[in-house]
Amino acid sequence: MFRYAWNYKRPILLALALLLLAVGVELVGPFLAKRMIDTNIMGIEKPWYETKQDEKYAVPYGEGWYKREDHFSSGETKGEEVRILQSGRSYYFVDAADIPNTGKRTFADGVLTIAREDGTVLGYPAAKLTKDEVYDFYKPEFRSIFLLAITYIGLLLLGGVLAYWQRLLLQVSANRIVRQMRNDVFRHLQRLPVQYFDNLPAGKVVARVTNDTEAIRELYVSVLANFFSGIIYIVAILGAVFVLDTTLALIALPFVPILYVWIIVYRKFAAKYNHVIRSRLSDINGMINESIQGMPIIQAFRKQKETMGEFHEMNDEYFKYQNKLLSLNSITSHNLVNVLRNVLFMAVVWMFAGDWLGAAVTVGVLYAFIDYMNRMMQPIVGIVNQLSNLEVARVSAERVFSLLDEPGIKVSNAKLERYKGNVEFKEVSFAYKPGEDVLKNISFTAKQGETVALVGHTGSGKSSILNLLFRFYDVERGTISIDDIDVRELSKQQLRQHMGIVLQDPFLFTGTIASNVSLDDPSITREKVEQALRDVGAYEMFMQLPGGLDEPVIEKGSTLSAGQRQLISFARALAFDPAILILDEATASIDTETEAIIQAALDVLKRGRTTFVIAHRLSTIRAADQILVLDRGKIVERGNHDELMQQGGKYFAMYQLQLGSAEGVA
Repeated sequence: MFRYAWNYKRPILLALALLLLAVGVELVGPFLAKRMIDTNIMGIEKPWYETKQDEKYAVPYGEGWYKREDHFSSGETKGEEVRILQSGRSYYFVDAADIPNTGKRTFADGVLTIAREDGTVLGYPAAKLTKDEVYDFYKPEFRSIFLLAITYIGLLLLGGVLAYWQRLLLQVSANRIVRQMRNDVFRHLQRLPVQYFDNLPAGKVVARVTNDTEAIRELYVSVLANFFSGIIYIVAILGAVFVLDTTLALIALPFVPILYVWIIVYRKFAAKYNHVIRSRLSDINGMINESIQGMPIIQAFRKQKETMGEFHEMNDEYFKYQNKLLSLNSITSHNLVNVLRNVLFMAVVWMFAGDWLGAAVTVGVLYAFIDYMNRMMQPIVGIVNQLSNLEVARVSAERVFSLLDEPGIKVSNAKLERYKGNVEFKEVSFAYKPGEDVLKNISFTAKQGETVALVGHTGSGKSSILNLLFRFYDVERGTISIDDIDVRELSKQQLRQHMGIVLQDPFLFTGTIASNVSLDDPSITREKVEQALRDVGAYEMFMQLPGGLDEPVIEKGSTLSAGQRQLISFARALAFDPAILILDEATASIDTETEAIIQAALDVLKRGRTTFVIAHRLSTIRAADQILVLDRGKIVERGNHDELMQQGGKYFAMYQLQLGSAEGVA
């Protein structure tokens, strides 16, 4: 996943740089608030000195003018010291110096009394200030307060703009990463050998391409954004708190190991739950896909109740583990963060009230610390809330990358001149499972232009021969050659470049009739499509449809008849002008009239092509140049129709049985 992210390192690094700037801008805010509180608001209690009337920051009171000590420049002459102290909600003018800043203050009969913790009681003559007089003493600070407030608001706006661009760059990068990942997964699916899909239901593959990659997208969009920003915020805030006050920083520091332990404990349980959840979701997708495809069978055999029961069982287990994960998320949610935060605040306020934090921790420092802690809780909550998405994404990534790690077929772009089509099998044996050979010492030769028919009972090995010829599977023992070249010396793309196949159950893609014939291959022109349909005798049939050859075809061609689908599949194979044409029981599901159309076209089309035919209806292969009769993986008879009928063996018996059945029906 890091390697995928590194492909888009520029926008990601720019987003992180903007994040650092946004964090820096936001962290200035509490320092401005601290200055506003300690200097501009609480600073009224600092020592004041008598000065001249025309001095800047000078405030009139009684017969004199006074200026606060921090407004005096270096070397400037100071007059008599006075203090402005608060008691309750009132302020008092105290004409005295060296007055302690701590202790309980009370005012009575013109005397301000300060009772200190050591039992000492000090009294100073004081005069209560009116609201206008208090306003005069605050007036010199108004300009500074206004500038700090404007700066604070400006920083918030700047931080918002930086955060917007940071999030936009990260999310756009995340979408690009997942787009690339989905492209890679789908591209890899095209390279996987056919046997991989024999063992994995289509619904589970779909779940990995869609659901799992979507979960990974959440990792880049939400999880990493929150983790990156959260870690930067936490580190920056702790640094700012250390600058603010070391004691308070040491109090806040334990939050880091607590968060780390929190994540470790959470992942330990969440990983187990998420593995089950993602697996069950794939099972559910697989079952839904299978049920939709087999709905006619389910309804015809009244299996709705059993199917629903199986689905309920999967769904209930998915529900159970979702609830377990929900309980885990609830226990470790942001509420626990709020509890820890409130405990911290209570402890700090209690220590501040008890004067245990020292004179350096002023009200402004305390406010800034609480502000920083509130800001630090937000990224902690963000990290905690994304832990569930992190585990989902991690488990999904394992599933996606396990698919990408499956060994695929090397794709070759090399072209091969059209071969003649002389096919030879020499002592070929093959097994789908070790020790269970389905083909045993198969040897035969098919010359260019010949039609070779394969007949035999179900499981005799007919389709396996064609699977090996197409290299859907590779031969284990023996050799298969085309024009005296071992097929294993050619890439699978080169080998199949001049092969065409028509299956018993043709597969049509969503599109049009023309696009299903050409498969959108730019080398297959409209003229070739039309000629292929004419050759199979289907052109006029499809031109009668409302859209002609551009008539829409929905998934699997369900709006077309079985014969129409088969004719399209046949025209598709012919449009690519194959040197070797394979008909895998291509006429089994076609009515007699359509079969006659195809048989008539075959007599013309097989010239110059080596044609392999698997057929159960032996009447369709009477004109074959060579008929191979298979039984339990072996060739038990070979020859043309007349030769095999004269032998009176298995072929003769099969033909007589079918002929008798046909006569019985007639």
